[in-house]
Amino acid sequence: MNNLMDSLQTLLSPQSPPIFFLVSALLVSFVFMFGLPRNIPYPPGPKGYPIIGNMMMMDQLTHRGLAHLSRQYGHAGLLHLTMGKLHIVAVSTPEMAREVLLTQDSIYSNRPANDAIVYLTYDRADMAFANYGPFWRQMRKICVMKVFSRKRAESWASVREEVGSTVRTVMKSLGSPLNVGELVFALTRNITYRAAFGSFSRDGQEELVKILQEFSKLFGAFNIADFFPWMGWIHGGEFQKRLVKARASLDGFIDHIIDEHLVTRERRKAGDDAAAKYDDDMVDELMAFYSENVFKGDYNESSSSSIQLTKDNIKAIIMDVMFGGTETVASAIEWAMAELMNSPADLKKVQQELSDVVGLERVVHESDLEKLSYLKCAIKETLRLHPPIPLLLHETAVDSVLGGYRVPRKSRIMINAWAIGRDPSSWKDPDVFKPSRFLDEGAPDFKRSNFEFIPFAARECNSGYMGWS
Repeated sequence: MNNLMDSLQTLLSPQSPPIFFLVSALLVSFVFMFGLPRNIPYPPGPKGYPIIGNMMMMDQLTHRGLAHLSRQYGHAGLLHLTMGKLHIVAVSTPEMAREVLLTQDSIYSNRPANDAIVYLTYDRADMAFANYGPFWRQMRKICVMKVFSRKRAESWASVREEVGSTVRTVMKSLGSPLNVGELVFALTRNITYRAAFGSFSRDGQEELVKILQEFSKLFGAFNIADFFPWMGWIHGGEFQKRLVKARASLDGFIDHIIDEHLVTRERRKAGDDAAAKYDDDMVDELMAFYSENVFKGDYNESSSSSIQLTKDNIKAIIMDVMFGGTETVASAIEWAMAELMNSPADLKKVQQELSDVVGLERVVHESDLEKLSYLKCAIKETLRLHPPIPLLLHETAVDSVLGGYRVPRKSRIMINAWAIGRDPSSWKDPDVFKPSRFLDEGAPDFKRSNFEFIPFAARECNSGYMGWS
């Protein structure tokens, strides 16, 4: 926030060398933003400054900050903010979430992406940031059939092996302090890495982690062009160099892995027994659709056999998996452990259920999960209170009306899953950890009809099943 304030003060200083061009640009934006009034009002929100709008409140663009602003300024579950040219609408009730995610889903299904995201995802060549339409449906079809399928999740021996290794680490540390957060993050990172690349030696894992950390910083970096596109020249050069360097690093890393898989595939075709012994990983599954002579948009939606992917598609999807399968899952596990430790009665119920169903002589198997009803309730309650992605980001494809209010095209819709999960009109004692609430008849579940409980990303998040398992 301090960096943002310093940037704004520098840009608006009379001593700034390009001040003439800056003032001209701001005048143009003023005309653009405050043109002729329209009959339908924007949703209510705090009054902003001319030109910059509510940019001085950017530190409130968190799930807690938006929940507070919605209570103070919002109405009927909607809150409106302006950040430069960008319109932001925060949604904080199940009723409005239903309107966005179901009733008008074709209008609100796009994903917002700043310049950094567009560049680093190879022009939205993935599934997470691709706009809703034929291309996104193609990506989803591949993920449903192969990458995130139930059969695929149940077949990963790497999950069991990594969990076993983590349990042994905990047992060796009995009586000594242990950083559970770091341990769980390492577990989810190792599982995801092995699922994606099939690497038992974890070669290159640290290198990839560093690359993704830089990606994460660039995704969230302040860039004046995201709010005033015509002002990107102010510090665009240095920022662009960081983007190019980061993507080149990912290119080099994953291109090498893809080339190795291509070689292995040819060896398998030639009958090489050594190559045949390796289990397929995510890259293998995606490489089945790889073609060197395909461009984005070259596909036939009616036939799965015609689906083809470029290297950029494969790299972008793998990046989605690495981001979505590490920190979010680790956060949910850590919160579940914390909540259970703070609720001894519920912890005892979970332990007793594990003892009754699994026993003390073996580890939990996938086939046990359906019988562990109270454990599942505890996880659901954790996801209600601490959704891994507390703000679900969408973007309007056209000018629209939501709850009787005007929402312009390209507006950023921020669905506050954290606030919705604690909505007192939907949940009794909303801030209390109470897993037994999910045993009640008609309790919300992971269904498109239950918008008071949306812990996973919208657009039918295909990684939801994997994370849940």
